[in-house]
Amino acid sequence: MEVEFDVKIDAGALYDYMLRHTYSSGIGILGSAVGALGIVMYLMNGYLLYLIFGGILLFYQPVSLYLRAKKQALSPAFQKPFHYRMTEKGVAVSQGGEEHFQSWESMYRAVSTGKSLILYTGKANASIFPRKDLGEKQADVIAMISKHMPPKKVQIRM
Repeated sequence: MEVEFDVKIDAGALYDYMLRHTYSSGIGILGSAVGALGIVMYLMNGYLLYLIFGGILLFYQPVSLYLRAKKQALSPAFQKPFHYRMTEKGVAVSQGGEEHFQSWESMYRAVSTGKSLILYTGKANASIFPRKDLGEKQADVIAMISKHMPPKKVQIRM
């Protein structure tokens, strides 16, 4: 079985990936918890410093991720669509005449968000498959990932 598809990575897809990546890590969760605690402390004590501290922790990260995603989407690498070919051996990605291949064994994990499927090729590197670009092939892509990766590495919901 082989699945081929094209995806266009825009600022929305990058932001979705960055949010998922940041807030699924320990530091992202800790930052949100401390920010929320700061706001609760403000409500309990009325010290404006707690509100400022909590607000910065809660709102700075998503805003900075959004701005970074918008800037990154303008780079030449994201101006052309990526072509993916999933085979029994792994995943090949090509763009502009250049092709890279990665075997299934070297894939780190696969996760999903409401807007994308994300196939991590390393701890911080990933292939992003926006669901809107996958269309009818989404089920085939999920089946290929689930078939070739260990279940503990796959966290995909339809």
